[in-house]
Amino acid sequence: MDRRTVTKSVLAAAGLLLAGGGSVAQAQAQSRVQAGAPPRAQERAADDVTVRLPAPTGPHRIGVTTLYLVDRTRRDPWKPIPVREVMVTVCYPARAARGYPVAPQMTEGAAEWFKMIDPVIHPELPKTGVNWAATVTHSHTDAPAQPVRRPVLLYSPGGGDPRTMGTGIAEELASHGYVVVTIDHPGDASEVEFPQKSKYREKVRDTVFRGDPRTDPKIFRTAIDTRIADIRFVLDQLDVLAAGRNPDAERRALPEHLDRALDPRRVGVYGHSAGGTAAAESMYEDRRIDAAVNLEGYLDYPPDKPGHDGELFPIARYGVDRPLLLVGTDGFPDKKQMERSWSAMLAHPRGCTGRRQLDNATHWVFTDYAAMAPQLQAAGLMTAGDRNKLVGAIEPAESVPRVRGYVHSFFAEHLPPC
Repeated sequence: MDRRTVTKSVLAAAGLLLAGGGSVAQAQAQSRVQAGAPPRAQERAADDVTVRLPAPTGPHRIGVTTLYLVDRTRRDPWKPIPVREVMVTVCYPARAARGYPVAPQMTEGAAEWFKMIDPVIHPELPKTGVNWAATVTHSHTDAPAQPVRRPVLLYSPGGGDPRTMGTGIAEELASHGYVVVTIDHPGDASEVEFPQKSKYREKVRDTVFRGDPRTDPKIFRTAIDTRIADIRFVLDQLDVLAAGRNPDAERRALPEHLDRALDPRRVGVYGHSAGGTAAAESMYEDRRIDAAVNLEGYLDYPPDKPGHDGELFPIARYGVDRPLLLVGTDGFPDKKQMERSWSAMLAHPRGCTGRRQLDNATHWVFTDYAAMAPQLQAAGLMTAGDRNKLVGAIEPAESVPRVRGYVHSFFAEHLPPC
């Protein structure tokens, strides 16, 4: 989990944005977001760029749906909301696709907020010139599912990132026969759009992060604890779905045969950055999880005092008896700090943990930015330096299949779909 900078005042936003090459106008727009005002819908220029996602390579057509899940046993940790709300996307092998529209990567509402918030979180992203709402997936909305029990894989994104930036890997896995559930962690994710507004929040909820959570041990611990609880709650709701009931809090109609497509006895979790941390520790805490992939996430807490080592997560302290894959890059700025917890994990004698490294790459190569950043550079909207900071100089023709291959081959070995 690298720098996560979102502001709460015009002056703070202006300072951060100008440091990253932004404008005062953008800072003012950001301050409106932090004040809880909805973003102004703006006419898009005719020449705004539309970025594209790489096609999945598996033999299955893909269906997709969203679920609005409410945990009434937990309060929200970030805002005075008496329940914990979670939005998830479910990608699955579809029985048919004709007549079912291709889904966008982001909803219109989420895309409006994304274009203001995420260039602050990731200063490398262009602040104008991209039509984020126009990117489409390769999945068909609410298409009927194949009535075949398949392994379930959950995805937790990086700190401050939305679940939509993990679309490419999710579609790849679904095309190879998995049911993939990507999770947004509201209050943490940059923006989350709900089916409707409630008396406690707007229809779109933005992040509460005001800096890098890794620099604040209390916030970091809250973020990871909340993600683990979210993952376990989503697993509970998938059990409900597999039993033939509808877990959606608004009882929205489910795709045909979706309940018959999940096998809750075969579960894997993967995640990026903070999501990788949560994926690994979730497996340690929950015996329902059979295997996990950590894409460059710490396995220790930040130190309470400078110059001290942080406490290891239990999975790194005690090891685990199920398969875990650690995947990193050579360009991760905090690689030396992360190495301590990863080395502790790998030192356990059970031999259940493997490790891979992607060279010529940096931290967000594990997300859809791996394919998007080179397109933005080619369009003149991102410099080579910013592209390298975000994903590295590696070409998507190499990085996309490599990352997909690491995740898919791991789950194919430990949770084969057939």
